[in-house]
Amino acid sequence: MFETRLIIDGESVSPVSAGHFERRDPLSDAIVTRAAACSVDEARDAVNSAARAFSAWSETPPAERQDVLCNAADLMLSREDEIIAVATEEIGSTAEWVRFNVKVAADMLRQTRELADAFDEIRDENRNYILRRRPAGVVLGIAPWNAAVTLATRAAAAPLACGNTVVLKGSELCPKTHEWVARLLNDAGLPPGALNFITNAPDHAEEIVEALIAHPAVRRVNFTGSTRVGRDIATRAARHLKPCLLELSGKGTMIVLADADLDAAADAAAHGGYFNQGQICMSTERLLVDDAVADEFARSLAERVLLLGSNAGNGHGPLGALISPSAAVRIRALIDDALAKGARLICGGDLAGGGIQPALLDEVSQGMRLYTEEAFGPVVGITRVSGPDEALSVANDTEFGLVTSIFSRNVAGATEMLRRIEVGIAHVNGSTVFDDPRMPFGGVKASGYGRFGGREAVHEFTDCQWIAVHD
Repeated sequence: MFETRLIIDGESVSPVSAGHFERRDPLSDAIVTRAAACSVDEARDAVNSAARAFSAWSETPPAERQDVLCNAADLMLSREDEIIAVATEEIGSTAEWVRFNVKVAADMLRQTRELADAFDEIRDENRNYILRRRPAGVVLGIAPWNAAVTLATRAAAAPLACGNTVVLKGSELCPKTHEWVARLLNDAGLPPGALNFITNAPDHAEEIVEALIAHPAVRRVNFTGSTRVGRDIATRAARHLKPCLLELSGKGTMIVLADADLDAAADAAAHGGYFNQGQICMSTERLLVDDAVADEFARSLAERVLLLGSNAGNGHGPLGALISPSAAVRIRALIDDALAKGARLICGGDLAGGGIQPALLDEVSQGMRLYTEEAFGPVVGITRVSGPDEALSVANDTEFGLVTSIFSRNVAGATEMLRRIEVGIAHVNGSTVFDDPRMPFGGVKASGYGRFGGREAVHEFTDCQWIAVHD
């Protein structure tokens, strides 16, 4: 059994009053982690520690801050086996998924090197004007469980590179995994208090989050998670005039046009729809397929889904485990609703061992919950369309706007079509599950606002200051 503690002022500390909570194995229900549960006072202590550390860290030259983060990247790769042992038990992830997370997280840390000149002052000698970007202060980062290493790292990397200090609130579903990330970043050379780490018992989340956002030293909030919780975070932050970066739910859409390479499209749909049990914000959930090729594409994709293995639903196959048995029941309810309203089950969908077999449905349409709701699981629905114009209309018929992919041999036409789709991230002839830390990452509509990644992150975590020198 793993044990976690809080990290305040660079030191691992046990909570005084609130005690601990348990994280259980998603399949066996055995206790995996006994996790520290902070109180409101301890949450405030974490912010106070970050506030004390802000002056020195913000005045550290950007190149030196980036040296620490690049050191963290090297350290992360050298300790990969440690976190594989933790995350495979605590979340049910596969070793492959954890390795992928570690690689992306290390790339994020190294990418901060490319932000070095973002803090250069811009001078207009004719007007005696200076424009500069300055760190905002203490940043609250709230990370989710599904890509635990990557997203905990992302919640802290750019804010730290920009000269802010951070309070990282870990997920109750992967407290040891998130503690590992926070401890590693501290071990890499951060000064005490630059990155503090807390976790809370599930039934205390609301009061802890409110105390953190309300603290006057907190100047920015970043949250990755569901749209439902994101709305609450945004409302609380708005009351205190705290800017937010929100990366929320998705309903990843892949469009397969009549001229597409169907084998390549089926490969991408199998990867995008089912990797990590479909528990990725970018997962392909909607397949909008031209009528002319829909039958052939459905057969091709079904072959790939069946090859994922007879054990994929119980956590022992290539997809890992669902986060909980209740998630499988929820996903099955989406399938049953679609079938009752006219959809056709091509393969999968059986509940098994606390999970669910990867499912593929055809003839999914408006009025079905699967058409509108984020499934966040191994189920993908095909909606048939007649040509690019209908595909465009259906692609925009969703409250979400994170990612869309188009498969077509006409690259120029697909690119132009993507310009008309209400989405933050778009791909031509590629999986919806793809990230590059150098590029801005985020969505529109109910998928949130603001951008992680690249130079856009500098604008999220700094303030612009104009200095005018008058003669």
